[in-house]
Amino acid sequence: MEAVCELLWNGYDANATEVNIVFDTNQIGTIHWLSIIDNGTGINLGNLDETFGAFLDSIKRNSYQRSSYTKGKKGKGRFSFIALAYDAKWQTTFLDQATSKYCTYDITISANNKDVYKNDNQISSDKGATGTTLTLTNLHGVTGFSFQAVDFIKYLENEFGWFLLLNKKNNYKLSINGEPIEYQRIVADSEEIPMFITDADGTKHKFEITYVRWMEKIGDKYYYYFLNDDKREVSKSLTSFNNNAINFYHSLYVESTFFNNFIHSDSVEPATRIFGSNNVGHVYKTLYKELQKIVAEKQKLFIRGNAADELIERFERTGAIPYFSDNKYEQAKKKDLIEVVKEIYCIQPKIFKGLNETQERTSIGFINLLLDTDERENILSILEGIVNISKEERENLAILLQKTSFGRITRTINLIESRFRTVELLRTLVFDLKKFTNERDHIQHAIAENYWLFGEQFHLVSSNEGFEKLLANYLNILDGEEDKSIEKSNDIEKNRRPDIFMCRQRSIPDGYNHDDDIEENIMVELKRPSVTIGKEQLRQIDDYMDYITRQEQFNSKTRRWRFFVISNKVDDYIEKEYLAFQDKGKRYLVKSSGNMEIFAMSWDDLFRTFTTKHKFLLDKLEFDQKSIKDELKSKGINLDVKVSDELTKIIKLNAKANT
Repeated sequence: MEAVCELLWNGYDANATEVNIVFDTNQIGTIHWLSIIDNGTGINLGNLDETFGAFLDSIKRNSYQRSSYTKGKKGKGRFSFIALAYDAKWQTTFLDQATSKYCTYDITISANNKDVYKNDNQISSDKGATGTTLTLTNLHGVTGFSFQAVDFIKYLENEFGWFLLLNKKNNYKLSINGEPIEYQRIVADSEEIPMFITDADGTKHKFEITYVRWMEKIGDKYYYYFLNDDKREVSKSLTSFNNNAINFYHSLYVESTFFNNFIHSDSVEPATRIFGSNNVGHVYKTLYKELQKIVAEKQKLFIRGNAADELIERFERTGAIPYFSDNKYEQAKKKDLIEVVKEIYCIQPKIFKGLNETQERTSIGFINLLLDTDERENILSILEGIVNISKEERENLAILLQKTSFGRITRTINLIESRFRTVELLRTLVFDLKKFTNERDHIQHAIAENYWLFGEQFHLVSSNEGFEKLLANYLNILDGEEDKSIEKSNDIEKNRRPDIFMCRQRSIPDGYNHDDDIEENIMVELKRPSVTIGKEQLRQIDDYMDYITRQEQFNSKTRRWRFFVISNKVDDYIEKEYLAFQDKGKRYLVKSSGNMEIFAMSWDDLFRTFTTKHKFLLDKLEFDQKSIKDELKSKGINLDVKVSDELTKIIKLNAKANT
């Protein structure tokens, strides 16, 4: 494969834009000849002695250098054919500058006598184009499959991918039997970045930088490659981002006339050592710093998009990420922790490198404990005890923690904003579009996704399911047992479908016996806006209540049930029931029996109590309430108007309590 690459490079050395490997094979892979065809400038007859005159002394020393892991530039050049064939014939056409005519002739070499070459069949050509066709015969050690194998194609992609990418604007191609090599498959990401640097004399130097992230490993080290304007490598330097633990496979190619007078060096040391003047050295040092910034930013983006996700997945597998329950707030805390870990990893991957599982769990555990306190900045101190952190990295981490804190504010603001939008949507459904709105198709879907309207403490058990199924779901949640089902019932009410059924998992004190706790549950029946709540609707809720009472699994006195029926209006019958139960001190109560209560509410009632249902949010806020209001105003939500004086009072009470 390396020998074939040498022969292919010969074409590009001759300024070819297209190089094609051509062969014919039968069904069992037998191959009798192989040709490499290019559209380059050909082999000038006048330079023939210099080109073919000495084995291992090729003019290729000034040809393209391999900016990948292959080392095929040791002067083997055109003689590399001996690795796979006994005879080679070049048919080449070049433009004779003296006569301005195209000339075609043949060159032949035998592996048995490689120091002797023949040139003959010299004729004038009427092709009007230059190029060379190398035909190898008497092949050995290869078959047609050798040049069709996946390994061979990948080898070509790795060897020539960078070169084809840099020359894509010129439509450079490398083909096998006319099918171009799809080098893009090995390029995970690339970007062209122009840069201008002015030297001490005021001369502006332009640099064309091509950043490439490879799909797979292309070598043990990763480099900046410095190319002149012929795209010939003059030097290379390590990128200082050779942390293979995160699989960040990258290269940077820097093209500029600035490098035209440089002499090629195989040294991997910083290229400043080959520069002759301080002025040149100043430009290079400035360039080098900018290149480091580019790669640093690209590495952060890569980690954030790929490596950080893999790190979190591994931490979750090993248990480094602590357990969070499935409720919304615990999941929000988990998200906050993961974001902090990812951002820290982006800034300095080695922070989490080389730790054993115990150290990982300890580090993540401390970060998690500190995130919700005023000691967030102490995360930095803990990390410094694990790895050495530079001054710049320390400053970046400090800024990160401040940004993360602000990010939590932003998420809270977005949550409030989202809920105001939801309430506005519901207002539109039940007031402005009440002629078209119904329970099953509209209101039920909105409420099922926004059950926080009835209290953040409730979990959604079911939406529009029969009693038998929803009560089985209820047992699964309260008892923590999966696939638990209730005994099959013949009750005619079992197929009734309440719209929303929610339960609260936490216990509350029992008003009759303070030594006991009870479970509180809520069930909601939604009515279309055109329905007025009256005796008929109340009777429907009575049926639900009676059904639950008849089930042995649900008749414990330590469970409290609250039933809500909601529509736009209530009639006179419901108003009388309000009066009948007003001594209970509970607004909207229309029936109370033992541990069961029924409430009838209008949508307007629900919306008016919306602000008090958000007290849980305000209790959790650890920053100036005014900053929330200002941010929401910028998004078109005025808390002072929509929340009315009730929320203002809550905010003031919270501020006083916090003080």
